[in-house]
Amino acid sequence: MFVDECVIKVAAGDGGRGCISFRREKYEPWGGPNGGDGGRGGDVVLLGDDDTNNLVDYKYTPHRRAERGEHGLGSDQHGRDGKPCILRLPLGTVVIDEATGKVVAELIADGQRIVLCKGGNGGWGNIHFKTSVNRAPKRANPGQPGENGTFRLILKSIADVGLVGFPNAGKSSLTNAITQARPKTAAYPFTTLHPQIGVIVYPDDAKGRRRLLLADVPGLIEGASDNRGLGHRFLRHIERCALLLFIIDMAGTDGRDPRDDYKHLLNELKLYDPALLKKPRLIAANKMDVPAAKEWLAKFKRRHKDDVVELSCLNGDGLEKLKKELLKRVKAFRRSEKVSPPAQG
Repeated sequence: MFVDECVIKVAAGDGGRGCISFRREKYEPWGGPNGGDGGRGGDVVLLGDDDTNNLVDYKYTPHRRAERGEHGLGSDQHGRDGKPCILRLPLGTVVIDEATGKVVAELIADGQRIVLCKGGNGGWGNIHFKTSVNRAPKRANPGQPGENGTFRLILKSIADVGLVGFPNAGKSSLTNAITQARPKTAAYPFTTLHPQIGVIVYPDDAKGRRRLLLADVPGLIEGASDNRGLGHRFLRHIERCALLLFIIDMAGTDGRDPRDDYKHLLNELKLYDPALLKKPRLIAANKMDVPAAKEWLAKFKRRHKDDVVELSCLNGDGLEKLKKELLKRVKAFRRSEKVSPPAQG
């Protein structure tokens, strides 16, 4: 089961209370306070984890709590600090405070750690309150409570290539053909009900240096920008992609016009976020094994000037060319990211 949004309730650990204690030793007639401090409560920590791909663990166990600090003890013994509660989250997770609606964290790198709720400090033992006029203080501090809150987790997939297309355009078939993901395929709308992240592996990938992540996201329909169909649950998964790959049914199946399909796809992206249209894009003209596809392709190129790669998921034609083109364009985009100055704002 794939879950890309859920609400969790978390609480950091409370601090342990300080101890009131006095020395009682045979050769120390004056004794004195020796109560230790309480331990600090554990933090709630977010950890970016590249091996986690959805939020299903948090949908059914949304309550998470860190360990409280141990209370102080006599003989100057301080309490042990509480263990943190570590929440492993997939890359691309945005954390929103339900009380304020503000984004408080965003995980975009493997191993990235963010303290979401801080544990409470431990209380002082009575050893801290000894003075020249009060040599036997019977006072200690309680531990401070840990922070807590309710947060919404929203996953926005991080992938190099976002695969965009109408239902039944061949997205799942293409993902099956060029990646290691295996989404199901069938001839009905919304076969893909949640994002599939596939890995495109290249021949010289011995050290994992030449591979791309491709996000096959649910089929787009007109009105998705208004949250119709799978709406925003689809569109948010392509916000971070380096390249948008539009797969178009160039055979004109069911009387559709490929030119209008492409126009509607661009319009939905523009309505959701105009910045998406500034991303590099490539068109995969699918079903070129169908006789009518050649005629439709000629009409398509007269109206739209974007680069087109011809292919057929059915017989495999054009797939290797597409893989090479994707790698070239993504690498070029990543290089431009490194040399471009950061946006001002």
